Amino acid sequence: MDLNALQSRLRQFAAERNWESYLNPKNLAMALTVEAAELQEIFQWLTPEEAANISARPDAHQHLGEEVADVLMYLVQLADRSGIDLEAAVERKLLLNARKYPPPPQA
Repeated sequence: MDLNALQSRLRQFAAERNWESYLNPKNLAMALTVEAAELQEIFQWLTPEEAANISARPDAHQHLGEEVADVLMYLVQLADRSGIDLEAAVERKLLLNARKYPPPPQA
């Protein structure tokens, strides 16, 4: 997935609907949190086994995909409106995590 192309598509989508004034970092962070809660709600009462096999339930699996897409789109818009280079931020965070959590020594 080309994140820059996705950001452009989302910008165009918002512009066509005159939504730019609503898409500020505060509102986007709040919307992202709401969508993440909706994602979590899908799994709320499932056992770990049911959650691991959600793809066996087509309606639930489709709903999961829709909520994952909502989370991703709000995250991409939040980064775009905040001037965050997502690729650079992810690469930096992966390096920080690798230093913070090195693999265990091999036996």
